[in-house]
Parts: sequence; C-alpha cells; structure tokens
Amino acid sequence: MAGSQPLRNTTQANSSRMEAVQASNIRSVPRRARNVLFGGIARRGAWLAVLLFALFTPLCKAQYSAPELGAITQQQGLPSYLKHAGIAQNLNRKLPLSAAYIDSSGKPVTLGDYFGKRPVVLAEVYFSCGMLCPQVMHGAADSLRQTGLKAGKDYQVVVASFDPRDTPRQAAGEKQLFLSWLGDPSAASGVHFLTGQQPSIDALSTATGFHYVRVPGPDGKMDQFAHSSVIMVATPDGRLSKYFSGIQYEPRDLRLAMVDASNHKIGTAADLFLLYCCNYNPSSGRYTVAILRVLGLAGCVTILVILGMIYLLTRKPTGRNFPPSSPSAA
Repeated sequence: MAGSQPLRNTTQANSSRMEAVQASNIRSVPRRARNVLFGGIARRGAWLAVLLFALFTPLCKAQYSAPELGAITQQQGLPSYLKHAGIAQNLNRKLPLSAAYIDSSGKPVTLGDYFGKRPVVLAEVYFSCGMLCPQVMHGAADSLRQTGLKAGKDYQVVVASFDPRDTPRQAAGEKQLFLSWLGDPSAASGVHFLTGQQPSIDALSTATGFHYVRVPGPDGKMDQFAHSSVIMVATPDGRLSKYFSGIQYEPRDLRLAMVDASNHKIGTAADLFLLYCCNYNPSSGRYTVAILRVLGLAGCVTILVILGMIYLLTRKPTGRNFPPSSPSAA
C-alpha cells in the first residue's frame, strides 16, 4: 500500500499537466483563427483594389478620349458655309444681363431680369424655324420634365430668338407649345420666350459662342439660318456653366448641371453624391465617372472594413474562463 501512494501522485500530476495543455490549446485556437482570418481579409482587400483598377481603367480612357464637338462637325463633311455655324463653349463667360428684349406679352425686359436666384436653362432659336429649332425645344422640354425639378421654383427657362424679325406674338405661341411639351402649364412664370433687336442678339450670341449664318430657303430667299442645336445652363449670377448639344438631352445630366450651377442650393443628397463621383466633360457635353474619386471612395471603404475586422478579431473574448485544474481527492 505504501508503494502505491507515489504511483497515484505521479498519475495525478500527469493528468493535471494534460488538462493544462488541453486548456492552453483551446485558448490558442481563437488566436490562430484570427490570424488566419486577418491574413485572408488582407489578401482579399489587395485583390479587390487590383480588380477595381482593372475595371475602371477602360472607363478612364474612354472618359478622356471623347472627340470634341468641332472634330465631329469636320468629320461629317458638311458644306463650307456651315463651318461658321458652330458653337464655341465659353464656359464661365459672363452673359450680357443688360441686353434689352421683349417678352412674349410685349413687355420690355432685360436678360438680367431672369437671373439672381435660380439657375437658368438658356437656348437660342428662331421662331419661324420649321426643322431644327422645334426639335431642340421639344428635346429640352422632355428632358426638363424628367429631371424632377420645377420651372419657376428650381430653375428658369429663357429662350431668346436670334432673328430680329420674330415678334412677341410668335414668342407667345412658341411658349404655349413648349409648356404643353413640358406638361406643366403652371410653370408659365418660369418659362420666358424673348425677341430682340440685332445689338442684343449679337451681344448674347457672342457671349455664348453661338454662331449662325443666313442661308437660302426652298424658295431661294435668304430667310433661313444654319445654326447649332444646343442648350446651355447658366449660374444665377449669369455665368455659363454647361453646354448640351444635340436634340435629346440626358435628364440626369441636365439635373446635375442645374444642381451644380445653383451652387448646390437645389437637389438632394443623392445629387451631391453623384456630382462628387462624376465630372462634366465639355468635349462630349456629358457627365462621366470621375475614376480617381470612385477609387478613392472604394479605398476608404476597404480600409474602414479592414480596421473594423481587426478591432473585432483582436478583442479579448468575453466568454467563460477555464477553471484552474485541481488535483482530485485521493
């Protein structure tokens, strides 16, 4: 019996050491798992950054390689006299706010009467035009209707004739047609059709870079004009902000242009986010993705996610602790 006592003590000591080793292994499992998981997150973050760069590189190339409006005109092989009927984008140019006009009711006004509080959508047409000008007006009204903004409340529309023979009566008829396309007769207070004399016409067309030439009509009379199809967005203080060419205009781009021109006084938080992620490209007259800004946002989000995972994985566990092993009673 005396010889068996050392044997029992040795057995108990070995059992205690085995329990301690097992407890130590159990405690070390979460730490090893955290290390493995953190390494996996870091590798995935690196691959995500590489993937984003690969995806946005073609978009970046397309963004900065858009052909200029003048280059497009030359490629179309138009007659030589139409070379003087193009558009020169005078961005940030001050408009002649003192230019005198007559509105559709026959009241004398100045261009500056429609500036001061809201951005202005500006177009230059002539009211006896039977082809291009109605398409420009229809495209502008259709796009403005889809922007979700309201004429008179969020922006002003100014359509100025560059034909001194146009009359206020013609302007009134064109205004009603425009309001019907806009689908909002109550917006009449924010839509203005103007006629003027040659000095005011020249002052406005020079400031906007809008060039036109007189051409013969079907009857041979020089009563028609060749001109560009374009609408412009100006700031409340009367500076040219954006140009949109063609006869159809992307509502999203036009909305962003008005929000930007208003110095962010109109629009929503989503508009401000899109303006941060997009840049206006004067060559194409469109908003395109700002690659560096998008990559910067993606990088910031990735870093925040990694930091959050590091914090969660390095916290001390708050579960139950393993009790210290005690020798069993003999």
